Formats: sequence, structure tokens, C-alpha cells
Amino acid sequence: MQLADLKTIGTIDRLAYPTPTRESLFRHELSDNKMAHYQVLVEQQTVVGFAGFWLIGDEIHVSTIAVHPEQQGRGLGELLFLNILLQAYDHPACLVTLEVRRSNLPAQKLYEKYQFVVVGERRGYYRDTGEDALLMTVTPLDGRYHQFLIAQQTALYERLQTEA
Repeated sequence: MQLADLKTIGTIDRLAYPTPTRESLFRHELSDNKMAHYQVLVEQQTVVGFAGFWLIGDEIHVSTIAVHPEQQGRGLGELLFLNILLQAYDHPACLVTLEVRRSNLPAQKLYEKYQFVVVGERRGYYRDTGEDALLMTVTPLDGRYHQFLIAQQTALYERLQTEA
């Protein structure tokens, strides 16, 4: 993700989330936060999704994943998520964590597919609704899990190719 992407990112974020992230926060993340790592997903020269994580010590904390609503349901969110998990092996990470809305069952199902488990909850975490967040994590990031991710990547690529 680059600063030039922020207008499109802002549009996707507003359409995907009830309370969008301020552009100034994304600007700060890209310019000043050395822990922040963001990526965009581009199709036909158009940004259709984005994701980000923070590298905090030896932990990757997934901060956001969003796909334009017109492109949802195609596996693109999974592609972004899988890419973050694979990037964990480029850093000294030993676990990956994230928060997910208690009501967001499709996202929870995706995270469970990638062997994440609920390890806690954050009451009233989401300010817009006061909804609780489930804290999910996966560990260890060992060779066996990396092989699992590669197999998932192969299957996802095949699925995306047949649907294209």
C-alpha cells in the first residue's frame, strides 16, 4: 500500500465497515509506524482490497482486512489473509493474533479454517456498537503450519483460476 492508494482505500473501508478508519490514521501507519505493514490487492489496475498487520516483537497482529463489497465472496479476503500468514515467515514471528466481531461468523469461519482458535474476548471492543471482540490466535508458526499454508495457497489459486 502506498499513500497514493489512500483515496481508494478510504472508499473500500467506508463501504466495508460500519465505522471507517480515518485517512490520517492510514497516512500515519504508512509514513510513521515502523511496526505497520500494509498491502493492497489489485485487479485490472484497480485496488479491490487491502490488509494490514503490525509486527510487535515476535507477534503479528492482523489489524485490518477489507474487500470492496462488489468483490466479496470470491475468496479475495482469504487471499489477503493468507498472504499475511505467509509473510509471518519473513519476520521473526512465532504467533499471529487478531480480533473479530462476535457477530462476524463468516470471518470467524475463515480464521478457523486457518487453525485459529479463540483465546479470549475483549468486552465492548468495538466503539461503534459496543460489540465484543473475540481474540483469536494461531501458533506455532512452524514448518508443518507453513506446509499447511502452502497447500491452502495452491487450492485457493486453483479455485480463483477456475472462477476467473
